Amino acid sequence: MSTFHFDLVSPEKIAFSGEVDQVDIPGAEGDFGVFAGHAPVVAVIRPGILTVTAGANKQKIVVLGGIAEVSDKGLTVLADVATAAPDVDLQDFAATIQTMEQQIPGKVGDELDRAIERLDHFKSIQHELNTTAMH
Repeated sequence: MSTFHFDLVSPEKIAFSGEVDQVDIPGAEGDFGVFAGHAPVVAVIRPGILTVTAGANKQKIVVLGGIAEVSDKGLTVLADVATAAPDVDLQDFAATIQTMEQQIPGKVGDELDRAIERLDHFKSIQHELNTTAMH
C-alpha cells in the first residue's frame, strides 16, 4: 500500500507528523478517509475521533473541530484541539458535557441548534471513548 505524508497540528503542538497509509476524518459534511493519491480537497472538521493508520498501527485522536487539506504534498489537519484518545481525561470530558447540557436552556434559534449539534458530537466522542477507542 502506498503511503503519504500527514501532519496534525493544533495550537499547542504538532500532534502527529509522518508517513501513513490512511487517515479517517470526522468531516462536518460526513466522515471520509484519505489514502495516497486522494484528490485535492479542503474540508471542515467536526468534533470527533480521527483515526491514523500506519502499517498495523492504528492511533485514535480526539479532535474538536478544524480544517483538513489534502494536496499533492499530503494531508494537513489544523485542529482546534487534538488529544490522543488514551490521554483524554474521561471525567473532565463528562464534566464538559454536563456543562454544555446545563447551558442549553439559555439558548434560542440558531445558537440553540449549534449548541445541540456540538453537544451531540461530544456525546458521540464520549460513547466511542468509553467503548471502542480505548481498546
